Amino acid sequence: MTLPLSILDLAHIGESGIAESFRASVELAQKAEGWGYKRIWFAEHHNMPSIASSATSVLIAHVAANTSTIRLGAGGIMLPNHSPLQIAEQFGTLETLHPGGIDLGLGRAPGSDQNTMRALRRDPSAADTFPSDVQELQAYFDGQTRISGVNAYPGKDTHVPLYILGSSLFGARLAAALGLPYSFASHFAPQALEDAVRIYRRDFQPSAAMAEPYVIAGVNAIVADTQEAADSLFLTAKRRRVASMVGRGQTFTEAEMDLLLDSPAGQQVLNMMRYSAVGTPDAARAYLEDFAAKADADELIVATQVTDRTAWIRSFELLAQAMHL
Repeated sequence: MTLPLSILDLAHIGESGIAESFRASVELAQKAEGWGYKRIWFAEHHNMPSIASSATSVLIAHVAANTSTIRLGAGGIMLPNHSPLQIAEQFGTLETLHPGGIDLGLGRAPGSDQNTMRALRRDPSAADTFPSDVQELQAYFDGQTRISGVNAYPGKDTHVPLYILGSSLFGARLAAALGLPYSFASHFAPQALEDAVRIYRRDFQPSAAMAEPYVIAGVNAIVADTQEAADSLFLTAKRRRVASMVGRGQTFTEAEMDLLLDSPAGQQVLNMMRYSAVGTPDAARAYLEDFAAKADADELIVATQVTDRTAWIRSFELLAQAMHL
């Protein structure tokens, strides 16, 4: 049985601007449903000049209006930034407009820095109520509200499927206790992957939502027609990542970025990209099959750290062909 493969679209803002980013997301989704990808998720980030998916539910609606069969969703909504009722209304609306095609992944991280948290009017302690907020949200979708006299319209009885997102053992334990599918962010936080999946599968409690555990593991992939082309794209991606995270907005030459890559801080950033399939289609397939076994994953969700639009689309096309989707 072919391993299900999905896409995490980072909605990268290129030199042509935000509108072009949205057009690219629609183009990718239209092609991806023909190539056989299972779903595309968009992530909530704020105050990040390189990512255009901050209004996540709005972007999902736009892409859904321009596609037919591929599942679309949030990977994820940072629930402490919102009230469960608001998210139930937003995703209840999406599910009503596009029945059977919407996913809702939930995370408890801020998706932003401290100043942005203040701008969002977020209480830093909101993450502490994440488990009960997830249950409140689920109850709205199931028509069994936990707050007397309050329901989500739209949202009630839409049964939008929930996924717990995580990069630590906390999310694994919560997903297991609630009997929900679990998605691990190993594409940028690889350290706890195997322990988290092991705990999730060991402690999973069957629920009305899920009878068996289900794991989605994140992985980076850059696929090109030649190994040399893929390596070149990966080097550009690494340089951009380390310049962004270590350089704090400064402009660097390629030589300076390579020095940053060799620094201890640069090596720490590179470790975030530890799970990356880089190469030809055959090499990428072999890597992803090995990674899926290592992660004990039922599905992989792929992020492609390429900013050139043609190479970005081509990477997903070659990967679909290689994985026989």
